[in-house]
Amino acid sequence: MKKFLTTFLTCLLTAAITLVGYTYYIEKNTSKAQSNTTTPSAIQSSSGLVQGNPVDFTSAAENTVNAVVHVKNLSYITTRSNPLLEFFYGYKGGTQTQIGTGSGVIISEDGYIVTNNHVIANASELEVTLNNNKTYKAKLIGTEKEMDLALIKIDALEKLPFLTFGDSDAIQLGEWVLAVGNPYNLTSTVTAGIISAKARNLSETGIQSFIQTDAAVNPGNSGGALVNVQGELIGINTMISSNTGSYVGYAFAVPSNVTKKIVEDFLQYGDVQHGVLGVSGFELNSAWAQKLQLSTDKGFYIQDIDKNADAEKIQLRKGDIITAINGRNISSFVDIKNVLNTKRPGDVVQLTIQRENQTQQKDIKLVQANSTSFIFQGIEFSELTKEEKAKFNINYGVKITAITAEKFLPYQAELTNAILLSIQEKKISNIEQAKQLLSQLNENQRIKLDVLSPKGELIKLYL
Repeated sequence: MKKFLTTFLTCLLTAAITLVGYTYYIEKNTSKAQSNTTTPSAIQSSSGLVQGNPVDFTSAAENTVNAVVHVKNLSYITTRSNPLLEFFYGYKGGTQTQIGTGSGVIISEDGYIVTNNHVIANASELEVTLNNNKTYKAKLIGTEKEMDLALIKIDALEKLPFLTFGDSDAIQLGEWVLAVGNPYNLTSTVTAGIISAKARNLSETGIQSFIQTDAAVNPGNSGGALVNVQGELIGINTMISSNTGSYVGYAFAVPSNVTKKIVEDFLQYGDVQHGVLGVSGFELNSAWAQKLQLSTDKGFYIQDIDKNADAEKIQLRKGDIITAINGRNISSFVDIKNVLNTKRPGDVVQLTIQRENQTQQKDIKLVQANSTSFIFQGIEFSELTKEEKAKFNINYGVKITAITAEKFLPYQAELTNAILLSIQEKKISNIEQAKQLLSQLNENQRIKLDVLSPKGELIKLYL
């Protein structure tokens, strides 16, 4: 019996020691594994946001709604009296008031506000209502039709809340953004989405370059703010792409870097300064690369050099291919405009060019857009003056200043000093638009030009 008890106690003690040891080992290794493992909620993303946790929009939304305003456009039209309407309905005509609405963004504490040009177009009076329901009369400072921007100002007694400009060049696809505005007269509406695309071209001119987002934007949002999660202004909401007129998943905004530059131009120069390279040409593609026996199908092929621009001084020449500007790759005319939209005449940019399979870098000083000429297939164009537009009673077109192509020399008398009205039946407003439309045409297309002769005769020209 004694021997049995001794054996039993020995087994029990051994089991206890084993259990304690096993428990200690498990706890120690579990603790070590936990200390060496970073939970998803602690992983930092490149944007500084915590992955795995919900993105907090509250601070950005609260600051933005106080800096976004409601813009009311009042215009007056005079209608003639109609005897039939007067007899049947008592309508006598007279002055009628038309009201348009949109949004705007306060960008300074002293009351400067950015909105869309189409929001304030043809306004007789402008009225701005703040988020606190205070209303002010606004005055127009400047407009930029091509980028659909306008700058207005109100005079308030107190300092106003405003948004600071963010860097729209630094935005990334998939980045969270907020759209804030007044759709359908609903004040201070905030919607969220992501950056869907950058440098989106929606115009025939190639001058515009938009940020695309899937944040809900509807009529009335025009002129409102597109902000990042830090509450920085990265765009001015401008338009939607929809067959119904309401949001269907695509919305567009003018980048903040372009907006900031245009605002500074208004305040410093009174109008927008457009800097250009002083060259003309076309976008490369695989067909052109094969035809010209080029080693690349990406870039901008230089066809002509403006004699009065810096391009000639730095010895750019026909056949050079611009592959990058300031280190940013160039594959289309839109890419060039995306860089130059934030530059002014006199600014210097660095070109990366390919010449005979050799890469070179050249610094070039930009020139004023309306001071340049444009040559295409032996026809030289220049901007129309106000007097020339008034003479022919037109508000669009560019002037043909010289004919150098042999095939057009028989028509030199009719074409010199004539006015190019349209290309492929698309009206031409300025040199930049003519350059862009011609650069988009491929080598197999027949180019139709509508030209108004100095005698006022309409000529159809085919290249």
